[in-house]
Amino acid sequence: MGADPRFFERLGPLKASDIAALIGSDLIGDGDVAVSDVSTPDSAGEGDLIFLAGKAPPETPPMAGVAIVPDASWAEALPHCQAVLVHRVTRAGFAKAAARLLAPRFHDGPDFIHPTATIANSARLAPGVIVGPDAVIGENARIEAGAIIGPGVVIGDHARIGVRANVQCALVGARCEISAGAVVGEAGFGLAYENGEVFTLPHLGRVIIEDEATLGANATVDRGMLKDTRIGKGARIDNLCHIAHNVDVGEYAVMAAFAGISGSTVIGAGAQFGGRVGVADHLKIGQGARLAADAAVMKDVPAGETWAGSPAQPIQSFMRETAWLRRAVSRKSKPERKKED
Repeated sequence: MGADPRFFERLGPLKASDIAALIGSDLIGDGDVAVSDVSTPDSAGEGDLIFLAGKAPPETPPMAGVAIVPDASWAEALPHCQAVLVHRVTRAGFAKAAARLLAPRFHDGPDFIHPTATIANSARLAPGVIVGPDAVIGENARIEAGAIIGPGVVIGDHARIGVRANVQCALVGARCEISAGAVVGEAGFGLAYENGEVFTLPHLGRVIIEDEATLGANATVDRGMLKDTRIGKGARIDNLCHIAHNVDVGEYAVMAAFAGISGSTVIGAGAQFGGRVGVADHLKIGQGARLAADAAVMKDVPAGETWAGSPAQPIQSFMRETAWLRRAVSRKSKPERKKED
């Protein structure tokens, strides 16, 4: 899946030879092959740029126009890629190339409501609302004062967007609520390091908020890097929570205030998070799992289990450990009795 043209404009195409010169890589294959989009290896096509990382090439060879790989030996394992660029830090090379291929659309011109936006007759817009080009606002939607609806964004029927909320690169379902000050669809925090420099990875995915989900005041949901960030149907995200790029939140999951979910974590349906829970990246939180307030989750949590602590562990273990520590501290704090003569 390439970048959604509702949210990103194409700046290319670029030839493989041009990309090689831009990022300083060695070229193997046809330098005249042109690409105009980016994708993940599992969904790429002939006109796409991809990057690969790891210790070995993927078992299933991807199809792509141009692939950036860390070692020349990988080229033989990629028969369906028309050109291969050898670049030691593939993420950094990809970041530099992708920035020349795609860019987020933005709302220019003097109109608060862009003339190409589609707004249902029954929708209500408060003063100061900004609606970008090609945005769609559904029946009986309510957009409150100062809210920003970015280019191409879709707001479903009966949805509410709160005061000064900012929604970009997102598809928002019916009957959703996005409260005051929430920010949806900004770029996530992805970096690559090369030769002492730091490169920001492009975020060319979307945010999908399914029907009846809610986001609290000042909550933030980053768009995906190459995939989508998803908030499942009926999920409840409290004030000041943060959902990072590529996270998948299951249906009817619940998060209390200040929860923070790192990138590419998958949260099962009906999971419950107490306040200030922190979850590391690329983890799986099982269906119906419960995380106590302040839990710091560093590994997968099985479905239906309750975990607590920092680092988080099954709550029975946490309670035993806490009780043992309490007894140990109590014993040490008691003054020693003097022996009588």
